[in-house]
Amino acid sequence: MKLVEPILAFQPELQEIRRDLHAHPELCYEEQRTADVVAARLTEWGIPIVRGLGVTGVVGIVRNGTSNRAIGLRADMDALPMQEINGFAHASRHPGKMHACGHDGHTAMLLGAAHHLAQHRNFDGTVYLIFQPAEEGGGGARRMMDDGLFQQFPMEAVYGMHNWPGIAEGHFGVVSGPMMASSNEFRVTVRGKGAHAAQPHRGIDPVMVAVQIAQAWQTIVSREKNPLESAVLSITQIHAGSATNVIPDEAELVGTVRTFSTGVLDLIQRRMEEMANGVAAAFNASVNFSFKRNYPPLINHPEQTAFAVEAMRDVVGAERVDTNVEPTMGAEDFAFMLQEKPGCYVFIGNGEGTHRAGGHGLGPCQLHNTSYDFNDKLLPIGASYWVRLVEMSLPKA
Repeated sequence: MKLVEPILAFQPELQEIRRDLHAHPELCYEEQRTADVVAARLTEWGIPIVRGLGVTGVVGIVRNGTSNRAIGLRADMDALPMQEINGFAHASRHPGKMHACGHDGHTAMLLGAAHHLAQHRNFDGTVYLIFQPAEEGGGGARRMMDDGLFQQFPMEAVYGMHNWPGIAEGHFGVVSGPMMASSNEFRVTVRGKGAHAAQPHRGIDPVMVAVQIAQAWQTIVSREKNPLESAVLSITQIHAGSATNVIPDEAELVGTVRTFSTGVLDLIQRRMEEMANGVAAAFNASVNFSFKRNYPPLINHPEQTAFAVEAMRDVVGAERVDTNVEPTMGAEDFAFMLQEKPGCYVFIGNGEGTHRAGGHGLGPCQLHNTSYDFNDKLLPIGASYWVRLVEMSLPKA
C-alpha cells in the first residue's frame, strides 16, 4: 500500500474523532452535535464552511491555485434508530440510537482527507467536502440538492464511499453502471365487506382478495420482466382482522420493490396497480393503491469510475481493487447526486469483524446489526484514497 504518510501519523486523532461520533449517534436531520464537530474541526484547520443545507449539512471548501475546476467528496453523518448491544468504551450513549452503518467512519475519513488537503494543498482547483445528513431513509442528498448544493458549489464530478463488511480490510470494490438498487415501498388496502365467519356468503372477503393479489404480483417478476433484468418484489406485511370469527372489512399489503433500472420499476409499478384493481374487481372488492419511490438506482458513470479505480489502485495496489464487485439490492441516496452530476461510489472493505474491541456483541459485524462497529484501520486508507483522487483529478500544472 502507498498510504499518505501524514494521514498515517494523524490516525490516532482520526480514531478519537470516529469513536466520539460513534458514542454520540444522531438520527436523520438531528445531526446537530455531529455537524458541530465537523464544523469545528474544519474551521480549526482553516477551511471555510457553509452550514444549513439539508437542515444540518456542512460543506467545507478547500481551494488552491488558479484553476476553476472543482470536484465534490461526500460523507454521510446520520445514525440508525437501533439499540446497540456492544459493551466497549465507545458504544452508543444514547438508547435506541446507534452508528450501525459506519457513517461515523465515513465522516472521520473525509475529515482526515480535509486535514491533509488543507495542510498540503497539492492540487489546483477546488474541493467541496460534503457532510450530508439523513441518508438512512431521510433523503438528505436530495434535500441538500434542493437547497442549492450544486448551484452554490458548482462541481464537475462528485464521489462517495461506503464501508462494506465481507470485503477484506484494505480492499476496494466498485462496478461501472448500476451498483445499488432503487428503494420503493407500496401500501395497498383491499376493501371488501365484513361478515360473520360462519356466513362468508354475506360479505366480500378482503383477506382472500389480498392473497390472490399477492400471488398474482409474483408473476410480474417471474413472467413479465425480462429475466436478464434484476428486481425484487417483497410483501413484508399483511394486516387484516381482529377476531377469529369475523371477516374484516379491509386487508392491507405492505412491502418493497427494488430494481436497477427505472424502466423495470415503471413496469412493476404499473402492473402491480393493474393487477390489484383487476383481481379486486373480479371479487367485487376495491383497492386503494399507494406506491412511493424513495431512492433511485445508484448508477456509476464509466469515465469517473475508471478514474476512481486508478486512484484506488495507486493507494492499495491493483490486486486489492475489485472492479466487478457484485451489485447489491440495498439502496443509497447518493444516487440522487449521481443523477445530477457524473461521479462514482465505491465500497471500502470493512473486513469480517475481527477488528472489534473487547466487549462487542455476539452478532456479526454486518451493516444495520446491533453488534456492528466500523474498522478504524480503514481511516488512513479511505482518507488516502480521497486525497489521491483529488490530486489526480485536479493536478498542479
